[in-house]
Amino acid sequence: MAGTATQRLFSYGTLQLEQVQLSSFGRLLDGQADALPGFRLTMIEITDPEVIAASGTDRHPLVLPSDEAGDAVDGTVFAITDEELAAADEYEVDDYARHEVVLASGTRAWVYLSAAYSPAGN
Repeated sequence: MAGTATQRLFSYGTLQLEQVQLSSFGRLLDGQADALPGFRLTMIEITDPEVIAASGTDRHPLVLPSDEAGDAVDGTVFAITDEELAAADEYEVDDYARHEVVLASGTRAWVYLSAAYSPAGN
């Protein structure tokens, strides 16, 4: 996809997979390891056949807020274009909603959290 990579997207799940990147963005993404503090990982079942076909599985990770001090979810932060961010929105199912967060490194990035999650103050 053409454009300048001005967005940051943190992935802890299937957007890290080569086959998902190729089918969603038409290229492999460059990324750096990072973590999302204050969250824990769980798994959900996906029923969207296109997402299952792209990822190769119906079990996808989902992060939820954690009350445990020190909890963090490891993943990768990618530099992507506005068009690729829109493609990521298309890939993610209704169980997920995009939120802006601050990662362990201090990087501000988009991440897909549980659609039921509402940050404090919102």
